[in-house]
Amino acid sequence: MLRSVVMTDTAAGSVDVRGVVDWLVSGAMGGGANDVVVQLGERLVASGVRVTRMAAFVRTLHPFILGRRIVWRRGVATADVTQAPFSITSAPEYLESPSGYVSSSGREGRWRLEGDEPLPYPALEEQRAAGTTDYLALPLVFLSGQRHAIIYSTDVRGGFTDEEISALREVTGPLARVAEIFALTRTAENLLDAYVGHHAGQSILAGRVRRGETEMIRCVIWFSDLRGFTNLSADLDPAATVELLNRLFDCQVPAVERNGGEVLKFIGDGMLAIFPVDETNAREVVARALAAAREAFAALDPWNRERAAAGKVTVRFGLALHLGDVGYGNIGGAARLDFTAIGSAVNLASRVEGLTSKLGKRLLLTQAVADLAEARTRSLGAFEVKGVSAAPVVYELVEGWSVPPGA
Repeated sequence: MLRSVVMTDTAAGSVDVRGVVDWLVSGAMGGGANDVVVQLGERLVASGVRVTRMAAFVRTLHPFILGRRIVWRRGVATADVTQAPFSITSAPEYLESPSGYVSSSGREGRWRLEGDEPLPYPALEEQRAAGTTDYLALPLVFLSGQRHAIIYSTDVRGGFTDEEISALREVTGPLARVAEIFALTRTAENLLDAYVGHHAGQSILAGRVRRGETEMIRCVIWFSDLRGFTNLSADLDPAATVELLNRLFDCQVPAVERNGGEVLKFIGDGMLAIFPVDETNAREVVARALAAAREAFAALDPWNRERAAAGKVTVRFGLALHLGDVGYGNIGGAARLDFTAIGSAVNLASRVEGLTSKLGKRLLLTQAVADLAEARTRSLGAFEVKGVSAAPVVYELVEGWSVPPGA
């Protein structure tokens, strides 16, 4: 089999990685994880290690993402970053790979790729075909005991020298400490994004953690609630109920986030989200909130057709959109806080959502939203609602959003 291999005749010289080790021990100041990988590659080369490619794979704690892979190549100023889903743990390309071997066993692996002898992993065959001559995979062991992987490779004739191998082992220890710091920070960001939302998570990480520390923000408020949840859940076991709610929120959450909104919390079968507004973009934000509503219902409809075809009860939710000012920040007990939005505007949105079932409408808008909507709207009148002194006037879109009474 013909393969294209570029052999570099770079002669081995003296290797001194003390400066690299000192830089890592001092915290590798100078940017994020991607920048550190680039700087590490460049510093290794400057120290006499003839590395031409590095690939770090570090797991994270995230509902959907197993980890990140950062790849540096000599002569390239930036690193390539990809995310690996959980499904990869059962995929042959991970199980039958040097990274998988190192992460699972905790042992290092070295494979010389010059010559035509059989290799244990397809990834090594690909590297050989690309011109790689030596491939060193070392475990990155965190203080927690978690094992990750760093791979160093070269295309120089003869591969790494023993001195270069020793230098790479020496560097990998302090590198693991730096990688663990970045991994812990990313884990915190991931978990806060998943549980409180991106903007709220950033605020918490920035130090806004004291009870009562709130700010007033103007936003379009999204309040939705599943119709007939009590009767629906009575016929389902807990696992099926959770699955149904997850599928329901899958219709809404991506639509909200794609259109610039942020989900703040799930309240049983309900959902609270906000679309922040500034002094100049209220009309645009209203348009994005309405676009999110259309996308959410568009995702719900085919699911309901599947359920109906299977003889199952269809799933419906009501949605209210309101524009107002909310208190946004930390609320709760001394040792248990919630980062959320509260205020009369949130209460009004929840009460208007309660009218969707009564009026047989999927979506209702308050006047504050209807006044800024570019789509055609129609007033349905004023309705007394609990906890609101002045009966709000509610509107619907004149674009086929209505559903039969009682829906």
